[in-house]
Amino acid sequence: QVQLVESGGGLVQAGGSLRLSCAASGRTVSSYNMGWFRQAPGKEREFVGGITWSDGRTYYEDSLKGRFTIDRVNAKNTVYLQMNSLKPEDTAVYYCASGPPDTIVIVTPRGYDHWGQGTQVTVSS
Repeated sequence: QVQLVESGGGLVQAGGSLRLSCAASGRTVSSYNMGWFRQAPGKEREFVGGITWSDGRTYYEDSLKGRFTIDRVNAKNTVYLQMNSLKPEDTAVYYCASGPPDTIVIVTPRGYDHWGQGTQVTVSS
């Protein structure tokens, strides 16, 4: 049974930082592609970034490049999303997802077969 548990969300002022964690069980994060998505109220779930299983290559939504970073600690079976220079428009529920191994990062939710419960990130102005 695969479980993904996100943590690290919260309330932060604009310009601040948060580091989200996605702890996996039942699946080794280094053997599958992992992704981060977010969903704001009234909006569709959107791609944030992802990391490939084999070489740990990362890919980000264009508008988030330079502010968001994904890394993976295999020994902890955990993937992280470091978010810097946060803006009010980053407010959303952030989800971790796991999908089949691939050489490229999949940017659509359909490319992932397991999801976490989400963690709320609220950025105040």
